[in-house]
Amino acid sequence: MATARLRLFPYNEERAEDIHAPSISVRLADLYPLLAQAYRDNFLWLRDFEDDELMVSSDLYEVIRAFSNCRPSA
Repeated sequence: MATARLRLFPYNEERAEDIHAPSISVRLADLYPLLAQAYRDNFLWLRDFEDDELMVSSDLYEVIRAFSNCRPSA
């Protein structure tokens, strides 16, 4: 049986900052069904990202703000 080898790499602070920078575009139409299912089924991985911030266009932000003020209360 082959033994697993652990490789260590030096820590690069500049590279670490780039990892968290937004770098992939995703269409909202592709994203929301996945998020809705993860939320509905209470997938724990979704909670790992609760504090992450998303960049949205100003028009989407305005729609979200307007919707949050107009939702019927339970």
